[in-house]
Amino acid sequence: MKYELKGNYINGSYHLPSFDPLRNVTRKISKYSPANLEQKLWELTIDYDCIDDVLISASTGYSLWRKSDVSARIELLEKFKEKVQSKEAQIAEVIALETGKPLWESLTEAKALVTKVNVTISKSLPRIKSERYENLMPNTNGSVSFKPIGPCFIIGPFNFPCHLANGQILNALIAGNSVIFKPSEKTCMSGQILMDCFHEAGFPEGVVNLIQGDGETASRIINNKIIKGVFFTGSKEVGLKILENTHKDLSKLVALELGGKNSSIIHQDANLDLVLPELLKACFMTTGQRCVSTSLVPIHESIADSFIEKFHSFTKRIIIDHPTEFEKTPFMGPLIDEPSRKNYLNYMGMAKREGFEEIMRGKQIEKKYQGHYVSPSIHLGTLDHLNKSIFLSSELFGPNCTFVKYKEIEDAINVVNNSEYGLAASIFTNDQEIKNLCLRDIDAGQLNINRSTVGASSALPFGGVKSSGNYRPAAVSFIDSCSYAQSSLELKSVEIEDPNKIVGIN
Repeated sequence: MKYELKGNYINGSYHLPSFDPLRNVTRKISKYSPANLEQKLWELTIDYDCIDDVLISASTGYSLWRKSDVSARIELLEKFKEKVQSKEAQIAEVIALETGKPLWESLTEAKALVTKVNVTISKSLPRIKSERYENLMPNTNGSVSFKPIGPCFIIGPFNFPCHLANGQILNALIAGNSVIFKPSEKTCMSGQILMDCFHEAGFPEGVVNLIQGDGETASRIINNKIIKGVFFTGSKEVGLKILENTHKDLSKLVALELGGKNSSIIHQDANLDLVLPELLKACFMTTGQRCVSTSLVPIHESIADSFIEKFHSFTKRIIIDHPTEFEKTPFMGPLIDEPSRKNYLNYMGMAKREGFEEIMRGKQIEKKYQGHYVSPSIHLGTLDHLNKSIFLSSELFGPNCTFVKYKEIEDAINVVNNSEYGLAASIFTNDQEIKNLCLRDIDAGQLNINRSTVGASSALPFGGVKSSGNYRPAAVSFIDSCSYAQSSLELKSVEIEDPNKIVGIN
């Protein structure tokens, strides 16, 4: 076994649950590398009995942390940054083996943890700076201060197991909240090594907590009255279940980062030498398992055939291999697990049944090690598919690119907006009028111009509309979901009014 899980991090130390098959509150799962199914990475014992302990820990930690000075919080975040930097290579290896992402991409994620600390301190924190207003009313000053909301429960995704959760954790902490972090059960070791960095940085007991578990673990914590913030990154279906479980509890703030069916419009005047590498990255990086991956490409009919042919020729050259053991550096690794592989291949059959032209079929491929490896896929559809195709409207979460030819830019915008999702989109053009039209009419939380849909900036808000989120954007603005504003009016000088002179009193 490659790694050893140390259990749940509660009250400043790890506690390893013991598995008892006779107790219905424990279960055990095993993790194998998606890139080598013979390599066992770890075993996890899930114990529902420990949920009360982690909730009490977070509640106790919050009562202390909320009173701490902001300078003390910043100091600990800086220490956390030092620990992350010292473990960069180790973090990258864990991410690569658990997710299947190539080592170069996993290292990029590890480095982003440091950047996020800097952005949180320099860009996010000023958003909750206290303000004072002199003479707001006669003889009265006003002020606004921001207070933490309480213990926060953060449910992380598998595709960016450290980076995405890290951003939410840091914002919650600097705003004065305590945290319970539950990583995806597919990436438990990534969650543990992130928690090691918080522990070694010296955060007080109970302020940062880790619980390893499954969906049932999450449900039990979400429904507890102690939890005031619920932050989830993942699928639309799970996001809806969270809303169903919390909508009657007005004390809870729920922030959802959900999926996307992201489009990149390629207009007739686009610089195709720029578009080609951008689109290859957008569609196939992370094996298409990014919430901002491009999977739908409206392309002007005058350039479609020649560009698609060239795109196809480069796609066939993509190196797919083990994330850490390879002869040539891979661009793609495997999908995360067997259900994801089956789901991707099922969509290939669906595309064929629905009449899409199959330019490159996605299929299972064999490598040196047995794993969940698949090839990229390319399809060509028509505008007639828009309102009747399940394939065209679904988030595949795999390496697919589907082109749709258009003549008028309004048709391309309609392709983008026809989706139930509204996370990310892009437009490749040099026409300023077209850019302005897309900025005005496309429904998406992020619209890039002459740049792919992948690679958001932490210094900007990041979130989606429609089925991609609930208007609680992440990145620089996530701190807004970790605090609430308290306003105050204060008399400048005491002038006692005679109650006998109040209008309406005899």
